[in-house]
Amino acid sequence: MGQSTAITSAGDKRTRLSAFKHRLGIGRWRADQQNEGYLFLIPSFVGFLLFVLTPIIGSLILSFHRWDLLTPPEFVGIRNYIELADTDPLFGQVLLNTFFYMITIAPLQLLLGFFLAVILDSGIRGLRWYRLIYFMPVVTNAVAAALVFQFLLNRDIGVLAAWVWSFAEATGLPVQPPDWLNDPRWAKPGVVLFTLWKNVGFTMVIYLAGLQAVPRVLYEAAKVDGASAWQRLRHITVPMVSATTFFLLVIQMLGAFQIFVEPFVMTSNTQGQLPKASLSIVIYLYQNAFQFQRMGKASAIAWVLFAIVLVLTFFQLRLQRRWVHYETE
Repeated sequence: MGQSTAITSAGDKRTRLSAFKHRLGIGRWRADQQNEGYLFLIPSFVGFLLFVLTPIIGSLILSFHRWDLLTPPEFVGIRNYIELADTDPLFGQVLLNTFFYMITIAPLQLLLGFFLAVILDSGIRGLRWYRLIYFMPVVTNAVAAALVFQFLLNRDIGVLAAWVWSFAEATGLPVQPPDWLNDPRWAKPGVVLFTLWKNVGFTMVIYLAGLQAVPRVLYEAAKVDGASAWQRLRHITVPMVSATTFFLLVIQMLGAFQIFVEPFVMTSNTQGQLPKASLSIVIYLYQNAFQFQRMGKASAIAWVLFAIVLVLTFFQLRLQRRWVHYETE
């Protein structure tokens, strides 16, 4: 009897509260309330307009001018773009370097991240600790980490070089450590090595999340049918994480085209000069803008970079239909 009275009393309170909210207009949506939503969007819209859209339009306009930050801009039409295509041999070298970073960093990072994620997803003990250890370089300051790698790869005083010299002395073999930082043949591989160490943990964590979302019933059914570990990996794991692979491929391609800190810190000498073999397109953009005071040419480089990334991303979006598998399909 007491319980039914308490339930009735609670129901009456909810009824009175609902009636009170109804009288105040709380909880009801009205057509004119969308204006209140627009008011909340105004700060974000103003910020986007002032700090994103306006600089983008300004850089496009500036790419058709010559401006040294001191004198008024001079309209030159498409001369900046013609200079990049015809009379600037360094720009071609920079593009080749950037494409080298893209075709090495992105695939290797995907393979290493997937390999580590598969190992960690196999049920080994201490998963949290391994995940923490591999992810720590991702949150490490890039400049500080690059300086450490610059010391490790130094041919004269580096730790790796010391190991090679010790091995050569002990075995009598004519082995010499590569000059990772100054030799044009080794400058880019050194940058790739550091970038993989820095970012493979992020790829691993994203892959690990994708692997843990794969239904375990698929693996159990494959085991019942006699599928080997390699067959389960090839026919279940790889297709089921193809959407994750596509996501990582796109963002890693974008990251490779925007690489700046790694070659800038690792391969620059004491005078701040960088070898041509390690220059990326973003570093070349920075040099033209703030070292050579060629803001118009720097803006043209930025738009060329935008066009390249846009085209590559478009083709990736079109090709994903052939190899990306979604669970809803």
